[in-house]
Amino acid sequence: MARILIVDDSPTELHALRRLLERHGYQILEARDAQQGIDLARRERPDLILMDVVMPGMSGFQATRRLTRDEETARIPVFLVSSKTQESDRIWGLRQGAADYVIKPVEERDILPRMHAVLGT
Repeated sequence: MARILIVDDSPTELHALRRLLERHGYQILEARDAQQGIDLARRERPDLILMDVVMPGMSGFQATRRLTRDEETARIPVFLVSSKTQESDRIWGLRQGAADYVIKPVEERDILPRMHAVLGT
């Protein structure tokens, strides 16, 4: 099954996403901030990254831009996962290279079909 990297500074969000995805057979990698997520993505090459937007230090927007412009990680799709609900945030995220933009709280019926479409599963 696919390996998913979750990048989020909230232990609650990490736990919720991990439980949701493990129930569906996904292998999970976790990072607590954007730089750790970038480093882990380069080292482990996950099949998909779920990236929080608002984190201390580097934002998810900045991390996504770095990942999608780096030859080593450019082929890994990134879903931005955020409580920021403005259309302008979604558009900005997609301009940074994100494959999708998902609103928190993440709903199983919302994210799984989108993940399957990107992963081809």
